[in-house]
Amino acid sequence: MRWWDIEPVLELERALFPDDAWSTGMFWSELAHARGPGATRHYVVAEDPATGRITGYAGLAALGDLSDVQTIAVSREAWGTGLGSELLTDLLKAATAFECATVLLEVRVDNARAQKLYERFGFEPIGFRRGYYQPGSIDALVMRLTMQEEAVHEHAPETGTE
Repeated sequence: MRWWDIEPVLELERALFPDDAWSTGMFWSELAHARGPGATRHYVVAEDPATGRITGYAGLAALGDLSDVQTIAVSREAWGTGLGSELLTDLLKAATAFECATVLLEVRVDNARAQKLYERFGFEPIGFRRGYYQPGSIDALVMRLTMQEEAVHEHAPETGTE
């Protein structure tokens, strides 16, 4: 993801998460830490090859040997295509490059589709964050993956993301 992707990403963000969408500033802040030798973030977008339209995006933050999936989203039109798996695979490869031993994430307790994706990759529930998603005070399920080389490649799709 580059700065010129922020506006189309925000359109998708607002469509998918109307109540708790990230702001422009949040994306700018994350991308500010995604380049150079001291980078601690990794952000990626996926585009529809026919239209060039962004159909998904994902981001990871790393600190020491711990990383956190900051965001992952796929347009409704691309649900069921494997794009979510591609994006998550890309993030896990980045976590490996950052030499992270553990990857954490939060997922809404009412988002069974995302939870199943994470479980397929070996993430396990470790707790809850009550009222994490605002507004609405929706709880988050906290999940953890202990990195192993096979965890990154076991569910990797055959095609990459942009």
